[in-house]
Amino acid sequence: MERREFGLLIIAVILTSGAEAMTRAQLKNSAKMMKKSCLGKVDVPEENIVDIEKGKFIEEKNVMCYIACIYQMSQIVKNNKLSYEASIKQVDLMYPPDIKDAVKKSIEQCKDVSKKYKDLCEASYWTAKCIYDHDPKIFIFA
Repeated sequence: MERREFGLLIIAVILTSGAEAMTRAQLKNSAKMMKKSCLGKVDVPEENIVDIEKGKFIEEKNVMCYIACIYQMSQIVKNNKLSYEASIKQVDLMYPPDIKDAVKKSIEQCKDVSKKYKDLCEASYWTAKCIYDHDPKIFIFA
């Protein structure tokens, strides 16, 4: 599924739900579609990425690129770099109200991590790990 198709799918889910944001379950369901697509694009064993949401970050290039793929499909990558503004916009658009502020706080805390890396895969990996480490309770990942 291409980014544009995924974006349209997310909009359709939001419109049909009658809400301004997704529930945590809807968000995780959308993440499953991204996961399937990224597993098809990145040569990474599923067992290496299955527990990212639980804080298991395996420091391997293919895991890093899987995370970058998820971020690209989430439309938070602009000009091959993570975009703080796009991240906040997606949280406002998609995340459940009960965790929006906490997620934005974690993103704010970690927004400069990606600037340390020229490689999008590495920048994505270390940013995701920072967000998890900042507040594991609110971390949602495909």
